[in-house]
Amino acid sequence: MPNLLDDSKFIYNDETYKIIGAAMTVHKELGAGFLEEVYQEALEIEFRVRNIPHRREVILPISYKGELLQKQYKADFICFDKIIVELKAVTEINNLHKSQIINYLKASRYKLGLLINFNTTSLSPIRIVL
Repeated sequence: MPNLLDDSKFIYNDETYKIIGAAMTVHKELGAGFLEEVYQEALEIEFRVRNIPHRREVILPISYKGELLQKQYKADFICFDKIIVELKAVTEINNLHKSQIINYLKASRYKLGLLINFNTTSLSPIRIVL
């Protein structure tokens, strides 16, 4: 079961701090109310400014019993080649959003995902560790 809240299980703290700092800068500049794609584009710029290694809209293949399935996931970002960053611009994060990033982690075999909702007055990223 993924660990959503236990601070003692956090990994990649330095990298996470840098990613969240970039997201906070974007949120401070743009505020709430834009589409997810706007935040994604702005965050990519901020990642470049801060020299945060990243890949945008990364395809995550899914396999079953050794065979690749036709269905694939697409992560908004993979940063530092080990952290999945999924952006939202919704009224409220729900369990479906959390399940989405958990599935991305399972498909990619990465250990840490960040779920960031920009449609809020205060940015509160959620760390999900598998």
